[in-house]
Amino acid sequence: MSRDGRLAGLSTLVTGGGSGLGRAIVNRFVAEGATVTVLERSADKIAGLVGEHGDRVRGVQGDVTSARDNAEAVSTAVAAFGGLDTFVGNAGLWDFGRELLAMSPPELERGFDELFGVNVKGYLLGARAAADAVVDRRGSMIFTLSNASLYPRGGGVLYTASKRAGAGLVSQLAYELAPHVRVNGVAPGGMATDLRGPRSMALGDTAIADVLGGGESLSRYSALDFAPSAEDYVDSYVLLAARGESRTVTGAVFDISSVGTPRRPDL
Repeated sequence: MSRDGRLAGLSTLVTGGGSGLGRAIVNRFVAEGATVTVLERSADKIAGLVGEHGDRVRGVQGDVTSARDNAEAVSTAVAAFGGLDTFVGNAGLWDFGRELLAMSPPELERGFDELFGVNVKGYLLGARAAADAVVDRRGSMIFTLSNASLYPRGGGVLYTASKRAGAGLVSQLAYELAPHVRVNGVAPGGMATDLRGPRSMALGDTAIADVLGGGESLSRYSALDFAPSAEDYVDSYVLLAARGESRTVTGAVFDISSVGTPRRPDL
C-alpha cells in the first residue's frame, strides 16, 4: 500500500465502510495514501478492515442514526490522525424497488422512518459531526447517492425519495459550507453488494446481490453493456477527495451510473 498516492496524508471518515461500496472506498483510499476511520455497525467487519490495513484504519462500532456515534467517529479520526480532511457519507439502505401501492400504510410509515433515518438523517448527523473538523482543514464532504437521485427505476418510492433528498443536501451544504468545504455527491448505478433493506419491511436479511445477481442480469441496465463492481465506482471518490484535482468542484453530483443514457439497440 502506497503512502505517496493521490490522497497521501489525508485523514478520511467513511460511514458504512465495512462491505460493498464502502469497503471498496476504504481499500482504495488506503492504497492512495489516506488514513481512514470507519463508522460501521458490524464488529466483525471492523475487525476485517483493521486486520487488512493495520494502523492505517480505525474502526468505530456504531449507528449512523446516532449523533453520539457520529461524534465518536469524528473524535476518533482527529485523535488518531491529527484531524479530518474528508467525510464520506456512504451508509445506506435499499427498498428493493417496493412500489407505493405494494405497501400498506403501516408498512409505509415504518419503512419511511427506518430508511430515511439511515439515508437522510444519517447523512445530516454525519455532516454535522464532521463539519468543524473538516472546516479546520478546508477539506471536503462526499455523499453516496444513486442513479435513483436522478432517474426513476433505481429503487422504489422510499429509496428514490431519500436519494433525491440526498442530492438536495449536497446542493444546500455546498452553499452553506462554502468557501471552506467542498461538498459533492457520487451517483453510482446498481452493483451486487451486501446492501440490505429496512428490517421494518422484512428486508434486513436480504442483500441486493441476492436480487440483482451479476453478469447479464446487471449489464442489461447499463448503456455500456457490462456489470460494474463496487471497485468500478471509486475513482470519482478519489477525485473529489484529492485536494489538487477537484479544487473547483462543489455542489456537483457525478452521475457515473450509465443508466441515464439510452442503450443503442443491436444493429
